[in-house]
Amino acid sequence: MIVHAGLIARRLDGVWRGALVLGEAGAGKSDLMLRALLLGFRLVADDRTRVWRSGQGLFGRAPEPIADLIEIRGLGVEAEAALPLAEIVLALRCQAAEGLERMPDPESEQFAGVRVPVLRIHALDASTPAKLGRALNRLGRDRGTA
Repeated sequence: MIVHAGLIARRLDGVWRGALVLGEAGAGKSDLMLRALLLGFRLVADDRTRVWRSGQGLFGRAPEPIADLIEIRGLGVEAEAALPLAEIVLALRCQAAEGLERMPDPESEQFAGVRVPVLRIHALDASTPAKLGRALNRLGRDRGTA
């Protein structure tokens, strides 16, 4: 199944664990992904991600026509070496800051029959890549030991 989302990943405990980056056009998805790349994350897919279930896990990769590419608003499409796949352990829902709760209840969504935790974020906040890293460290490690 193809999901309208980017996918970035970080190596945790020897495994690439990823976060789907979802949101409306202009929500800051690509901006967040570019800033995360500066912090050691790796691109898996930009804009569209092919997702599938394997065992109890959810995995994603870029569809072939857009593999190793990232669209950067104002610059166009650029080459970016991408990972061939990653396990998806988190979904980021990019949205307006005024709609975010300070201490939200845990939330999850299902993709290809697998439930993953959801973090609602304002992608353009300066702290968002750090929040992503912390959430992925906590949730990704929890997923890896479940």
